[in-house]
Amino acid sequence: MTDNSLLNRLLELFPEDLIETHSFRGDLTAVIRPEGLVRIVKRLRADPDFQFDVLMDLTAVDLLQKKSCFEVVYHFYSISKNHRLRLKVPVPEKAAEVDSLVGEYAAADWYEREVYDMFGIRFRNHPNLRRILMYEGFEGHPLRKDYPIRKRQPIIGPMN
Repeated sequence: MTDNSLLNRLLELFPEDLIETHSFRGDLTAVIRPEGLVRIVKRLRADPDFQFDVLMDLTAVDLLQKKSCFEVVYHFYSISKNHRLRLKVPVPEKAAEVDSLVGEYAAADWYEREVYDMFGIRFRNHPNLRRILMYEGFEGHPLRKDYPIRKRQPIIGPMN
C-alpha cells in the first residue's frame, strides 16, 4: 500500500473521525477526533490492509497558543507491511482526557503513564494511571509550558 492509498483508505473508512491527513517525506500523519481513537486503532491493528502491530511511541505536545492546547501523538509500525503511521489527537486543556489504548497495545501502559505524569493528560480506562517519573507528592506537570520552573516542590530538601 502506498502512502497516499493508506491515507485515502483511512479517509474512506473514517470520514467523520479524520480532521486532516498529510504525507511529508514518507511520514504519514492523520489528525483524528478523540472520540474515534479506539475505533480507528482497532481497525488499524486488525485490518489486513494496515496490520499496525506495534505501538512504537506515544507522547504529547503542549500547543500553548492553540485552541486544542495539547496533542497526544501515537506512532505505529507494521512489521509485515513495513509502513508507519502517526496519529495526532487534539485534546483541550479543560478536559485533558483521551481513551486508553492499553486494551489494544500493552506498551501503551507506561507511555500513557508518562504522558499523564509530565502533561497531566488523563487516559480513560487505564488500569493503573499514576505517576511513573515524578514522585507521588510532586505538584504539577513539568512538561506543560505553563509549569512554573522555579516552583519549590514539597519533598525537596534544603538548598545548600
